[in-house]
Amino acid sequence: MTARFARRSAGTAVLLAALAAGVMSNAMAVGGLADIQVFDRAANRRLPVYWHDGKAYVIGSPGNEYQISVANRTGGDILAVVSVDGVNAVSGETASPDQTGYVLGSWRSYDILGWRKSHTHTAAFYFTQLPDSYAARTGRPENVGVIGVALFRRKPEPVSPSLGSVPPRLAEPRRDLRDQESYRESHAPQSSAAGSAQPAAPSSSIGIRGTTFGSPEAGPPAGSIPMDKSLGTGHGRSETSVVRNVAFERATPGPEEVVTIYYDSLRNLVAMGIVPPASSAVPRPQPFPGRFVPDPPRG
Repeated sequence: MTARFARRSAGTAVLLAALAAGVMSNAMAVGGLADIQVFDRAANRRLPVYWHDGKAYVIGSPGNEYQISVANRTGGDILAVVSVDGVNAVSGETASPDQTGYVLGSWRSYDILGWRKSHTHTAAFYFTQLPDSYAARTGRPENVGVIGVALFRRKPEPVSPSLGSVPPRLAEPRRDLRDQESYRESHAPQSSAAGSAQPAAPSSSIGIRGTTFGSPEAGPPAGSIPMDKSLGTGHGRSETSVVRNVAFERATPGPEEVVTIYYDSLRNLVAMGIVPPASSAVPRPQPFPGRFVPDPPRG
């Protein structure tokens, strides 16, 4: 599948097309225009979402690599600008919705495995303690512990009375990308994505604590359980992920939806009252606890 990746510039977004393979909610995805999920690659499972005061949380396991899965729920192209710990996952800028992001075709999905390093590689996301996070190591620790996805629809093409709608077209590749016309899928999952590799234009990013796109809000007060250091996202191993540039124009100046997912360790989320302690769970009867019918006791 193919997805795309975009950034706002004079009304036109330049995208990279990547070819790549507290009560707990039963829902594993969050969002309206797109389903956003966090998948623990080490545990090979999608992380369940816990809701607290209208906010979504997932439990991160220190050291485990993870990916952010974005699935387009609409019949048209959408742009997903992805922020991890307040940092744009493609450009590395302090995140703002008007920056580069991933564009997905109708009903398509893509697994974002890490920080984009080039047209051909990413550095894996992994859960780690705050001092080791990429944001902290680059001097931006204020917004560690949150994933944000700003979603935009594509601006409709003008309609001609005689010809009808004009189908969208890929932009001509930049001169320095003409030798990259052929791409191979680098991952097995049924997904793909895209992103802008052009130099970052000056943006309206806000670097003030608590106001940056995707920044954590004040959580509930800590309880009596001692807390660990907060989790962040590290800059991990290099992986192949090939991309190219395409064009995208946003239908609206601001995002139609911003999806926010907070994450931290199990211990910290329990201490904050977001996840109930395991000891508080009431055992429920199981419909199939055994395999065969045993004899009843004599007597």
